[in-house]
Amino acid sequence: MFVLGTAGHIDHGKSALVQALTGMDPDRLSEEKVRGMTIDLGFAWLKLPSGREIGIVDVPGHERFVRNMLAGAGGIDIAMLVIAANEGIMPQTREHLAILNLLGIAKGVVALTKSDLVDTEWLDLIKLDVEELLKSTTLAGAPIVPVSAVTKEGLSELVDIIDNLLDNTQPKKDKGKPRLPIDRIFTIAGSGTVVTGTLIDGSLNLGQDVEIIPGGLKSRLRGLQTHKAGVTTAIPGSRVAANITGLNTTDLQRGDTLTRPGWLTPTTMVSAKLNILQDAKHPLKHNAERSFYVLAAEATAKIRLLDTEEIKPGGNSWVQLMLDRPLAIVDGDHFVIRSTTETLGGGVIIDAHARRMARFKQETIENLKVREKGSPEELIIARLEAKRWLELSELLTQIAWPPDDVKLIIEGLISRGEVLQLGQGEHSLQLALTAWNTLILEARNAAKEYHNKFPVRAGIPKTELSNRLKLGKYAPLILDRLITDKILSEEGAAVRSPDFLVKLSAPQQNSINVFLKALAEQPYAPPTELIPEPDLLNLLIEKKQAVKLTEGVVLSWKAYEEMVTGVQVQLAAKGKITLAEVRDRFLTSRKYAQALLEHLDAEKITRRVGDERVKY
Repeated sequence: MFVLGTAGHIDHGKSALVQALTGMDPDRLSEEKVRGMTIDLGFAWLKLPSGREIGIVDVPGHERFVRNMLAGAGGIDIAMLVIAANEGIMPQTREHLAILNLLGIAKGVVALTKSDLVDTEWLDLIKLDVEELLKSTTLAGAPIVPVSAVTKEGLSELVDIIDNLLDNTQPKKDKGKPRLPIDRIFTIAGSGTVVTGTLIDGSLNLGQDVEIIPGGLKSRLRGLQTHKAGVTTAIPGSRVAANITGLNTTDLQRGDTLTRPGWLTPTTMVSAKLNILQDAKHPLKHNAERSFYVLAAEATAKIRLLDTEEIKPGGNSWVQLMLDRPLAIVDGDHFVIRSTTETLGGGVIIDAHARRMARFKQETIENLKVREKGSPEELIIARLEAKRWLELSELLTQIAWPPDDVKLIIEGLISRGEVLQLGQGEHSLQLALTAWNTLILEARNAAKEYHNKFPVRAGIPKTELSNRLKLGKYAPLILDRLITDKILSEEGAAVRSPDFLVKLSAPQQNSINVFLKALAEQPYAPPTELIPEPDLLNLLIEKKQAVKLTEGVVLSWKAYEEMVTGVQVQLAAKGKITLAEVRDRFLTSRKYAQALLEHLDAEKITRRVGDERVKY
């Protein structure tokens, strides 16, 4: 299925031509019929001599309604640029052509309407003007056909040319990720809410569950139509009307996207290469705010220029577009930016889920260049480098290719050592080798700095290292791999450099020796005044030579285990134990017995009931 879109200046006969070709009046609004001008999008379809059907989107030509024109131009395969032969090239002719060029629409035909009103010599001059106009655009060399909606002259030739253009037009790919950018919303009595759009990137099936992005609204397809005929499956490239359940027209707006649930994530920041039109009136400055259009959606964007302070007319720059509301966008989508009075430029989305990038940074620009022109492998690696890492499920949703193709490419990159995978399945973590090597360096440096600062501590706590490296929820996965690869060595709840050894000074070693001797001599009531400084005590605790019960009570590990065992033996025999019984059993004081029991309560070995302890 294919879609043809009209383009051209107001009152050049777009709608009249569509009606002459199809027998359908695309102007559906009463105001349009009264005023004799198209205000919003109109729709029709045409059966071609080959037997194929093509959908037609008729757009308004008035400068005030360019935003409506943009809403319909995003999904078309073939453009029909309409120019009235008696008037020639006009302002919206140029603007609409510029928009088609920015959207990358390379197939088209020029219909010289109202040709019955001019002579042959004038018609030849207009043709030369149009050929010159098209030269620097994607429609260069497009056939030019004089037609008349009144006399029907040239209509059969125009239809044949459209049919021939389809012979060399590739159907839209089914990537398994259907998107229906909504360009019209209305209600049918007895059926409910209906939305229309041009379906891209995948098929929709009658009865399937769907989601409306960016709102995340859930619904189901009660009905599907293409060209007013019911279908069970709508394929990419077709004009689709979808009857959806559970939602009102007030829940939706033009520019929302209907899709299958669970893969399309809205975004408020994208990276792109922005091309400014040669005839733009002014340069575009850094942080300028302009209207942003993609498919059927519109937003306001603050434009951050990454490699310059302004883009002059005819120039380009790598940019980040910060949107004032979330939109459903994927890599490869074409966009257009406008001021209140003119179309300024546009380009292709390079990263639909961008992180804020530093300006004037060469590695940032090089990464974007690779992603613009690189191979699929290079594109995946560049995306991973830009994001630091991604879960497999995130990578599959952010790359607009079939998931199975992406998985095969990733498997190849992993086998060649260019990508590292941590974990298994959809939530496995994918890292480019460069990002992993950077992470290794950061981990080593963090451990070394910690050892220098705290030479008598066994290592840097895992939580502290995780915070320093900003590992977030992936800390266990990444730390395990760093330990497995012997980048770090594990010390209980801490990690250290593999070659790090605690080195104690003579006074420090003497302090430990004196304390351990006191613990051995008075195991159940050791003196508190000999407890060493915190770092030395933590070292003994990490080595399981001591156990800290409270701030002033520390036991040897051996004495602690003996006391715990003694308490558990009595609980097993009698079902309870008192503080006095602990004190008498180990010939200690109330202070130590109380510290032990409170510690056991905290460890959920015992539980206090009145003045007694029972098994937890």
